Amino acid sequence: MLVNGVHRSAEIPARRLLSDFLRHDLGLTGTHVGCEHGVCGACTVLVDGRPIRSCLQFAVTLDGAQVTTIEGCTRADGELGSVQQAFQDCHGLQCGFCTPGFVTTITAFLDENPDPTEDEAREAIAGNLCRCTGYQNIVASVLRAAELANGSAGQEST
Repeated sequence: MLVNGVHRSAEIPARRLLSDFLRHDLGLTGTHVGCEHGVCGACTVLVDGRPIRSCLQFAVTLDGAQVTTIEGCTRADGELGSVQQAFQDCHGLQCGFCTPGFVTTITAFLDENPDPTEDEAREAIAGNLCRCTGYQNIVASVLRAAELANGSAGQEST
């Protein structure tokens, strides 16, 4: 499997979850495991560009797939990606536990909808749970990330 642009392979038990493979076998600890039932969204990663709950997916089923974790959402030069930068600009996180799942979810959403409305942004993040922020700044982060990705970086952040 290609993980964050790097070919990775390992001999693992057939029942090893993708979240465990990423965290324990590859050392990519940015993917968080919250509920272990696919409800909270903290473990969301991108598989072939689509968000999935890594706590529900066996790693061995992804042979040949492209997996992107929070660590792979940075720019090629190592700087923060547009969604990560937007979270910083808009104070879209507090404790940060849910943030990796939000960043990957929003990254996939903006690939499909580069100019969302506030209602579309709210709908896009509805499957991810946060116990700290109240979601206002996360919604603002989605809209700011769209601005950044569309080259409107000079606009004042919300």
